[in-house]
Amino acid sequence: MIATVATRFYKLDQPDHVCWDEAHFGKYANFYINRTFFFDVHPPLGKMLIGLFGYLDGYNGSFHFDKPGDKFEDHQYMGMRIGCAVMGALLVPLSFLTVWEMTFSLPASTLSGLLILLDHGMLTLNRFILLDPPMLFFISASVYTMVKFHNQRHRPFSLPWWLWLSSIGVMLSCSVAVKFVGIFVVIFVGFRTIADLWEILGDISRPVTYTVKHFMARALCLIVIPTLLYMGIFYVHLAVLNNSGPGDGFYSSAFQVGLKGNYLHDGSTPREVAYGAILTLKNSVTSGAYLHSHDHLYPEEIGGGQQQITTYAHKDENNQWHIKRHNKMPPSWNSTKPVDFVRHGDLLRLEHFVTGRNLHAHRVLAPITIKQFQVTGYGLDGVGDTNDIWRVEIEDGEQNQVLETMVHRFRLIHYNLGCALTCTKKKLPTWGFEQDEVTCNPNKRDPNAIWNIEENIFPRLPNVSFRSYEKNFFQRFIESHVVLINGNSALKPKEGEATSKPWMWPINLRGQFFSGGKLQVYLLGNPIIWWGNLVFMVFYIILWVSVGVREKRGVVMTPREIMLQNRALSACGWLWLGWLLHYLPFWGMTRVLYFHHYFPALLFSSMMTGILLDYAMESIPLSLPQKMFNSTYISILSGALVILFYSFYLFSPLVYGLVRYADSNSTMHHLHWLSTWEF
Repeated sequence: MIATVATRFYKLDQPDHVCWDEAHFGKYANFYINRTFFFDVHPPLGKMLIGLFGYLDGYNGSFHFDKPGDKFEDHQYMGMRIGCAVMGALLVPLSFLTVWEMTFSLPASTLSGLLILLDHGMLTLNRFILLDPPMLFFISASVYTMVKFHNQRHRPFSLPWWLWLSSIGVMLSCSVAVKFVGIFVVIFVGFRTIADLWEILGDISRPVTYTVKHFMARALCLIVIPTLLYMGIFYVHLAVLNNSGPGDGFYSSAFQVGLKGNYLHDGSTPREVAYGAILTLKNSVTSGAYLHSHDHLYPEEIGGGQQQITTYAHKDENNQWHIKRHNKMPPSWNSTKPVDFVRHGDLLRLEHFVTGRNLHAHRVLAPITIKQFQVTGYGLDGVGDTNDIWRVEIEDGEQNQVLETMVHRFRLIHYNLGCALTCTKKKLPTWGFEQDEVTCNPNKRDPNAIWNIEENIFPRLPNVSFRSYEKNFFQRFIESHVVLINGNSALKPKEGEATSKPWMWPINLRGQFFSGGKLQVYLLGNPIIWWGNLVFMVFYIILWVSVGVREKRGVVMTPREIMLQNRALSACGWLWLGWLLHYLPFWGMTRVLYFHHYFPALLFSSMMTGILLDYAMESIPLSLPQKMFNSTYISILSGALVILFYSFYLFSPLVYGLVRYADSNSTMHHLHWLSTWEF
């Protein structure tokens, strides 16, 4: 424990600037402290904890966390790093205790704990303001409580039995509430639960109703309680973040009604839509963005170089449109003429407020969705042609019905082409700033072709509040998840971005820079541990096959050999499954991936290595003289420990800050065991 604290807290204040994704998660802590609504692709618990760590340390949420490299100066950032380091440090005792409960072998438990303690990657990842420390903690705690509960199986329905079963549910809920990858440990525990229930069902001395009782207990503690806790975490999240902020635009207009400072909440926008108003149009599909344009053109080979039309989730002045009748200019805001309202079936033009170009469609294929027509910005100062004319059709609207802000959902049907303005949800290339493609779809029933008015600026009409349309908690809870899932799936690699592939991770092929400049921090696993894990994972397969063949051939084994084999196979079988569940799914993901995504799987492979290394030492033949047995055992153990500690010493500067000098690439250039290591 002393070594754990020493390694995790040594030079924790260095580097004294923002490192890697601290720029994101420190900023999110600000939002919680200032109660400002924001958007992130992960569930809230990890960010809430980081905000809590900072708040308890006296941090006031005033540091901007603009970009990596920004100096913290006099701001209280250490509380957040300390909180994350504590959660990361707890991985070592949790790994020790997990292996102890699985094997009751002190050497195996100690070796497993050391493999987590002495891994540079695990150490680096747990010293910064990131989601990984709480995520790894809750995953590790889920596995520990699972094996602890399994060892209570001989006294079912006792108080400790209930406490440990409930603890599994709490930890599972928290795992998913930090990151959605926590669902992998939920599946892992699910397999263990099914195996336990199957074993109980096979006990013919008990009635089937006994199995049903066990099932109901698990359903309560592993489904009902975690679900309620998970929803409670979101309730706190939504209750705390009650002020309008930079995340508003990712959510529906009705969702935003509940945010203080939002124009829909505060009554700073009119209900009716009139010609001459300045509007924002929001795609009404959940997580839909705003109709947007900017002073950039499509490439010449795509639509003749006319102005780009996209959708954009952030609130921006380029989302504003001036609404006009198709054949005349609207009266000015100072006019005394009667207000001219927009009605169902009207023909109109939408002029982009900043650039003065009209929303336009023509018989040119869209840049990505080639079965639909391209939408562009065309004309000058509102003067264009008949391809700028659109008909507004309110859903279930009646003739002459006035279009209303937020309340009405409508389609814009092109006057000449008969197609509907739609957002395809497909990202444009870098020339389109990776914003979403807007097209005109001949299929007018496309669900992505539905829009609503959100911001409505027109001083001649009274402003009203839309609080009566505010969504309840369950509606906001469901919408939050749709937005989070869509946001996660939309994370694609950006051009020139340093990403990695799952096949690279177990072999430690390439690390990841956390900090540049003169004092560099580089995320890289301890190569001895990582490559040793691969060797022992192969060794497990060989052992499993060997034991199966020996049993089939009727080879006689001593009771000690049987005990050692059964202990190793049983424990490592579950850890192997845990590794697979936390690693293989990434092969099927299309979102952007990074090296740090492998570390939950590393927890399982390192514990497996500790168990198998102990098995190898315990399998020294007892027929050897006692002194030779002891010396062989001590030699193997001592050699393993010396290699582990020395490798930690060699690569430790990667964790605590690698000093660069002007006359050389690195003080550790001689340790480039792989050319792909970039330090």
